[in-house]
Amino acid sequence: MTLIFALAEASLELVPREIWKHPAVKRNAEKRGKKPGETLLDISLHYAAMKGLQGWEKRGRPDIVHTTLLYLLGTPLCRRGLMRIYVHTVNDLVVEIKPETRLPKNYPRFVGLMEQLLKAGRVPEEGEPLIRVIGSGFKLIIDEAKPSYTVLLTEKGRLVCPREVAGLLIKHEKPLVIVGGFHRGDFSPYLYSFANETVSLYPEPLEAWIVSSILLHAYEEALGLYQT
Repeated sequence: MTLIFALAEASLELVPREIWKHPAVKRNAEKRGKKPGETLLDISLHYAAMKGLQGWEKRGRPDIVHTTLLYLLGTPLCRRGLMRIYVHTVNDLVVEIKPETRLPKNYPRFVGLMEQLLKAGRVPEEGEPLIRVIGSGFKLIIDEAKPSYTVLLTEKGRLVCPREVAGLLIKHEKPLVIVGGFHRGDFSPYLYSFANETVSLYPEPLEAWIVSSILLHAYEEALGLYQT
């Protein structure tokens, strides 16, 4: 049994060409000795420049990806090889994260790693990659992982107890869980078409890593991973 986890429309991208010449973007890039297009878009650094970008409210939050992945990769489920992890970016790239990956806990180091990934398509660049861009389009995750059942988590879904969702997931050999990797807004409409079930674990919006921790803890309990 393997749980497939997809962090969808994640706020992870290099600075787009439209704002390369903005003073805030140029200043940050020069400080780091890089070209603007080789640096991660980050709303805490590029807020003034981002206001002109389409859909800017869902962009520029690589910290969401960092925190969520640190949690996922540290879970008993992942450590036992019972989870496959994908990141689907706001620009429609699909990234596969191997369960043995150990991300840096230091955020600036993570930023450098993601910049390398988005530029070269893989990390490390030589040898067997632990993190790699495998293509584009969310459907690629469906084609690659071939989930037997898909649950999308959103505050707009049916309010369900985490244990109930976990009980539903363990009935399937390869369930897929979709969690949003953005700060504001909603999933693009087409993503709902992949879900067999759309649920909410709490009546208010929660951060991606909180939603993930609530659900995966319930799932691990349902599998009996904490039994001695």
